[in-house]
Amino acid sequence: MRDDELLTIPEAMARLKIGRSALYDLLRTRRLASLTIGRARRVPAHALTDYIQRQLEEATR
Repeated sequence: MRDDELLTIPEAMARLKIGRSALYDLLRTRRLASLTIGRARRVPAHALTDYIQRQLEEATR
């Protein structure tokens, strides 16, 4: 996975192994960064990495 890669919603769902509603909840609450290009929502690959790292750090506290 390249850090500059932009993922579609289904691709981000597959990488996190979560459903559509769960992913949109992460986006809505800004726990996962995204950007909009025209009408398309994209999730930067590095945002997934950052999110997973934060979750791991919180789990070890």
